[in-house]
Amino acid sequence: MANDGPVEHGYPHLETVRAAVTALYRRLSHVTVRTFATSVVPADVAFCDTDDLHLGAQRVARELVRHYRLPDARLIVGFREMRHAANVELAAGPEYFVELNDRFRTHRRDIGAALAHEVTHVYLHRLDLSFPGVRDNEILTDTAAAYLGAGWLLLDAYREDGVSSQKLGYLTPEEFGYVLAKRALVFGEDPSVWFTSAQAYTAYGRGMELARRDGRQPPLTAAGWAGRRRYARDRRLAPEGPQPGVRYVFSPDVGGRLRVSFPCPTCEQRIRVPVQGRVRARCALCRSVLECDT
Repeated sequence: MANDGPVEHGYPHLETVRAAVTALYRRLSHVTVRTFATSVVPADVAFCDTDDLHLGAQRVARELVRHYRLPDARLIVGFREMRHAANVELAAGPEYFVELNDRFRTHRRDIGAALAHEVTHVYLHRLDLSFPGVRDNEILTDTAAAYLGAGWLLLDAYREDGVSSQKLGYLTPEEFGYVLAKRALVFGEDPSVWFTSAQAYTAYGRGMELARRDGRQPPLTAAGWAGRRRYARDRRLAPEGPQPGVRYVFSPDVGGRLRVSFPCPTCEQRIRVPVQGRVRARCALCRSVLECDT
């Protein structure tokens, strides 16, 4: 939790974020991912200053547990002084003890954001889905929260001005925006209408630019003129090996015929198709149908 300190920006964790999206589709399947088409709505996690602190926190926790369809999970929420925003004890269950930073006693509007991250930890723990290392596992948790409909709360908790700052989670604001935009392009749901933070809206817009760019990379037919020209040049140079600065890779198949592999713009799973002009490819993982000109 960045509290009145510098907030990191940009996309330093982008490759791990993309790997996390792929891991979600692999572990859940495209069918289960699509059951999360509706995000947590603001009314369900609203918290005002007149609400009882502990009863309100328990209510928000129950709503997030319901969102993840964990009917037998019970979260017991407490508060204490700590360095991080929150912590959850990942035991066998069904009870999970969550501790929130004492800061949230007076910043109650962000309790839902802190709990969204911790309940996602519980959900991934139940799935037995994790990444090695604390850093990458926390990035997986933030990515899962955003992609499965609870993480917009984490981006909305980002606020920064000339004298103070606050950011929850391990992703940068732009990375949160990127994952939320990837989700929005799949489900047609615009989370920005729920933002109360102007900075969150800006970060989401920047993330959307990058997410849309994923869908305009060669050999997809939506690629622009410059991308198509670079792709044609790289295709001619394919025997010389991979080219820097692009996400597609050329390689021969067992018969010596040239093929190109590239990441699916939806789930980031790599797709390999023959180099033979117009091709319609279906991603085996997320079932997206992609129009390609190879």
